[in-house]
Amino acid sequence: MVAVQHPVRQPSVPDVVTVLERMHGAERWHWTAETDPFEVAVGAILVQHTNWTNAERAVDRLREAAVLDPVRLAELPHEAIEELVRPSGQYRTKARKLRAFLDLIARHGALEALFALPPQALRTELLATWGIGEETADAIALYAVGLAAVVVDAYTRRLFSRLGLGPPPDDSYAAWQAYLAAALPGDAPALARFHALVVLHAKRLCLARRPRCGDCDLAPRCAFASAAPLPP
Repeated sequence: MVAVQHPVRQPSVPDVVTVLERMHGAERWHWTAETDPFEVAVGAILVQHTNWTNAERAVDRLREAAVLDPVRLAELPHEAIEELVRPSGQYRTKARKLRAFLDLIARHGALEALFALPPQALRTELLATWGIGEETADAIALYAVGLAAVVVDAYTRRLFSRLGLGPPPDDSYAAWQAYLAAALPGDAPALARFHALVVLHAKRLCLARRPRCGDCDLAPRCAFASAAPLPP
């Protein structure tokens, strides 16, 4: 007998947030309101092209060396920074990115002065810094500075595209950001929570390969899950 597939009723973005909160609300997220802003910024740079476990190992090494501070880190020889951030992968490139960010801080006199810039001016300065793209800039603005910013990453595109929501998966960062900003609360804590829930869900269940749709509460309203072959 051939299974009859019925059209899937798409959830709204608030629906998705509600389900994600129910599924992952008790899970730990690595950045909180108490996390040091410089540590957040460093982590946002080091997590590029790797997973958080590797980035966290590098952050821990910086902390253990007592250089998780913009002044002390800037005093280190470049080779020493490379060695400390080695666990994050691409350590030579990431050391250069950290150095570029440290130079940005130095040009403004202090991290506090940089982060006190008006939101658009801060984003412009970050994006003009070598090694910082839109996702990293918005993560720094949101989690280190506490500004309202929608962070768009590969997890976000994957989850919402599978649900049949949002622009085309390969559309621009700005298009995805505008779509989500129109559907989400505009305050920083809610946006920080949203991004954390999306990442937790995509890492636990909505995997790039072999997603665990059977364990996902969104599956009944997910176009991707509904189109997946039925188990034998």
